[in-house]
Order: sequence, then C-alpha cells, then structure tokens
Amino acid sequence: MLVELLRQRVPLHQPREIDASGLPEAGVLIPLTGSANPEVILTVRSQRLSTHSGEVAFPGGRRDPGDIDLCHTALREAHEEIGLLPELVEVVGPMDSLVSRYGIKVTPWVGIVPEVFDLAPNSGEIEEVFRVPVEFFLDDRREMTHRIDYQGRSWYVPSYRFAGHKIWGLTALMLAELMNVAFDAGIALHAPQDSGAGRQEDKR
Repeated sequence: MLVELLRQRVPLHQPREIDASGLPEAGVLIPLTGSANPEVILTVRSQRLSTHSGEVAFPGGRRDPGDIDLCHTALREAHEEIGLLPELVEVVGPMDSLVSRYGIKVTPWVGIVPEVFDLAPNSGEIEEVFRVPVEFFLDDRREMTHRIDYQGRSWYVPSYRFAGHKIWGLTALMLAELMNVAFDAGIALHAPQDSGAGRQEDKR
C-alpha cells in the first residue's frame, strides 16, 4: 500500500544540506490523503498576490517569529490557507530544502491527511484547491522537461498538466523527489529524459 511505503521511507530520508545561511525561510506542507489510492492536495494561488500569483503550489508560507520550527510553519499556513486543521495531519517527515527564485529557503513537510475533511480556502490567498492521484506522478506523465541550472548543477525538472493546471518549478521538483524517495519512481532529475518523455525547455 502506497501510504504504508510513505510512512516507512520518508522518516528514513536524510534531507540534502544546502548553504542558505541568512536567507528567509518558509515551510510548505505536501498533503497526501491516507486512502487506498492516495491523492496529493494542491492549491492555485490567487491572482492578486504579489509573488507566485496564479501558480500551483503546496499550502505554505514564510516562517513567523512565533513558529517553533518549519513544520509548525507548514501546518499553520495550511490551516490559514485551506482550513486544514493541524490535528488532522499525520506528519511523516521533511524532504530536501530548496531555494526559490525569490531567494527563500523552502522546506517541504510530508503529511498524511484524511480522505475527506472540511476545506475552507482563504479567498485572499487561494483561488482553488484540487487533488491529483499519486499514480499520475508515479507514471511520470510530464508535458515537458525544464532544465534548471541550480547550485552548480543542471536539474531536469518535469512539468505536468492535470485538469488544466500546470504543475512545474519547485512544486514539481518536490513531487518528483518525493515519488523517488517514497515509491522508487526512478524519475531522473540530473539527466535529460528520452525524447518520448516530453520536450525539453532550457530555463537557465
């Protein structure tokens, strides 16, 4: 069962260390439903926001001074953005931190959530909440591949399209890494994909 693999493997993962001293920090939650066919919960950010407007993202945001740690940040922001109560989240563990194009160190936390819960999207921040089956990402149904030069090496990041939503950038990279860590998906991130896996676009 996929959820059991998630529980077993994510806590064993040792997140990659990055040199991000002095950068502001953010925490995001990667929520997956604890069902037989788990789904990833994603948001579409409001067009009125100054950064990442209209983009697909995980619930999350910048660390507040009162946050105990970045897990607390991720849970607090998920509650504020989509109404997900922290007590409904079974936190499994962190994934690799990344630095956004705005110079923010972002740490994703994986959490298992109920298949059904009351959603209350914050209209000031969130335009839409939607779900994507984990199997969609395991099958690596990419639309194209973005080449990103990051921290001295090239990353070949999948870009997906699901139900009209474009899932790309850091969000897609976090998803691909989670699929590899938890489910041995074998999504290559440091080598070009075969031509049959979607055309490539250089994003240097």
